[in-house]
Amino acid sequence: MSHSVSQTATVRNRALDYSLNAALIVAASFLVAASAHLSIPIPGTPVPLTVQNLAVLVVGLALGPWRGFAALSLYLIEGASGMPVFSPTGPGGIAQLIGPTGGYLIAYPFVAALVGYIAHLGKQSFLRAAVACVAGEILLFICGLSWLYTMTHSLRTAIALGLYWFVFAEVIKIMLAAGARKTWQHVFPRA
Repeated sequence: MSHSVSQTATVRNRALDYSLNAALIVAASFLVAASAHLSIPIPGTPVPLTVQNLAVLVVGLALGPWRGFAALSLYLIEGASGMPVFSPTGPGGIAQLIGPTGGYLIAYPFVAALVGYIAHLGKQSFLRAAVACVAGEILLFICGLSWLYTMTHSLRTAIALGLYWFVFAEVIKIMLAAGARKTWQHVFPRA
């Protein structure tokens, strides 16, 4: 009799875990969507300055590699299906994914996974979170600049459009995300 009670409790715990993970993934995709709408168009470049990259870093730090990847993949699916989740400075939908910011957007799931993976190795600390965020930003800009290079056929132009304007803001985002990690690790379970 007690064996069936423990089996039922295990099944309920697993169902609760799946539900919690699904809710965290959906909520994280909405966080990134909301942050995309906090954007400033920059004259001379098709890439806007948004808070979106900060949200991607925070999602990776908070949810870990697999849930972070799932949340940002869901975000891209939402955007590709026409939901208004991308920055309003772009055309939206699939056109945004193949436009000038497409390389950055496509990189988001991988950035969140990389940040989550590095952040969850060993002892949790500000330094580890900062290193994870720096690695994520490097991956993000490699993908974004590569995409811009394929569109412009000029590395100099790609860097001018997609990097120089953003370096200072990205350093601030890295520091904010890494600083928030200490607080967030108490809220979200270890991935």
